[in-house]
Amino acid sequence: MAKSKRIRAPTTSSLPNDLRIPSSTASLVKTIGKLSRQSLLDLVSLWLSKQNLTRYPPFLHRDSSANDDDQENSPYPAAHSIEDVRNAYEELQGRKGGKREVIDRVLEGDWRHGITLGQLAMVDIRYLEDHPTAQKWTAFRLVSADKKPNTDPKSTDLSPCLPRLHAVTFLSNLQREISPLVKAHYHLARSKAYPLTLLRVFITDSPYQYPRQNPAAYLDSSRIVYIAFPDSSPFIYTSMSATTGIASAATIGTDSRALRSIVRNAIARALSQQHERYNLEPTSLTAKSLDALLTLRGAGRTNMANGAFSIFADAVVEGTPIDPRPPATVSAEEYSQGDALAEKGDIASLSEIDTEESKRRSHGEDSPATKKRKFVVSTRFGTSGSISSPAALDRLDVRLLDYHDDDDDDNAQDGSERVKAYMENGEYAMGLSFTGINVVSGLRKLAEIGIIDPTRMPSWMTGEEGVSSMVARRGKRVRSDREQRTAR
Repeated sequence: MAKSKRIRAPTTSSLPNDLRIPSSTASLVKTIGKLSRQSLLDLVSLWLSKQNLTRYPPFLHRDSSANDDDQENSPYPAAHSIEDVRNAYEELQGRKGGKREVIDRVLEGDWRHGITLGQLAMVDIRYLEDHPTAQKWTAFRLVSADKKPNTDPKSTDLSPCLPRLHAVTFLSNLQREISPLVKAHYHLARSKAYPLTLLRVFITDSPYQYPRQNPAAYLDSSRIVYIAFPDSSPFIYTSMSATTGIASAATIGTDSRALRSIVRNAIARALSQQHERYNLEPTSLTAKSLDALLTLRGAGRTNMANGAFSIFADAVVEGTPIDPRPPATVSAEEYSQGDALAEKGDIASLSEIDTEESKRRSHGEDSPATKKRKFVVSTRFGTSGSISSPAALDRLDVRLLDYHDDDDDDNAQDGSERVKAYMENGEYAMGLSFTGINVVSGLRKLAEIGIIDPTRMPSWMTGEEGVSSMVARRGKRVRSDREQRTAR
């Protein structure tokens, strides 16, 4: 009897969680090896737990065939039971050693039949947990597409858009939105370090493409998209930039950026429901630190209280910004000292540094000029840029619309024309880029040592705007129409 021919039909279903990548794939060593030895052992223990054992079972002796010659030549004979596998990794846990022996044990021994897409996703999520600054995140605001913008300045309706995130329903909707164009694998996990939920999406080319993908393609980091949903916040964070354009049909099969843009465009639609539609709006904030995003675009009080106002959000002092009494900044003692210096009038300007200050520095003391300057810096920055502040921006890009022919008078018509020219053609007079571990902290330090006059610093330099990219004119941030309506 002739053997029936196997027929493969294209499908729009997502990639299965148990799809195995051959353990002999060379890039698997690099992918798994980015974890530390302890993290890798913890992850293996999680694979061998009761809730994951059926999804990621190890290779056992009963799985080998009678004529399997690899059993005799393998340095890791197949275990006879799950308990034997667990005992082997407990023995590795109890002694010192390198992580390469753990990787070899996984790939050549207990999972020699392949690593699944689910296991790879768990490796990437664990790496994000161990290295919080390994990924660059962009914050987007969820805005209602059905509700008309509120332009009434007297209105008290400030309720944010907070769609209910039901994991199963959201993943089903997201798969339905992108399945006609790309094939994807989804992995949802709850962060142990932050109050948010992480979604890892691996995307491949069209589901109708033939032949099958090369195994190395499943390890391509450019095809991975991370989406973070912070708790009780109208924002989401993605590993895609706000400038990712809409994909065209001609570039879907060749450009990984086009594949990523398909996912980004489908997020808002997947969160939408009947009579409850949402859009994603850029917030001009990109950072490597999840702490910074949760501080500046999270559920806390610090979203709209940065720079000088951070002292109220962080409860450093009592009162509110509209309190008629003079506010203290970092502490009541520092405010009293600075106020006393100002009343004495001993210092003519903040830039006045004499030989007496040099002598004080040599003895580790601050001169009255330095104390007053630090006091003024604390009134401009608040707690922003301090060691205790979690909002660490690694980059600040600014486009200036100030030209040499600008007069001193604030010409509204001339300003609107320059803004319009920038919006249409992207023309600007100068671009500034500040980079570092903590840009706001660096600017604060420059102000403290007298290089920058803190009294003349614009608000975007003190972290008050809470953005990583912006357009400025006359020292003030140029806001979009949507931002202006929100500010009202």
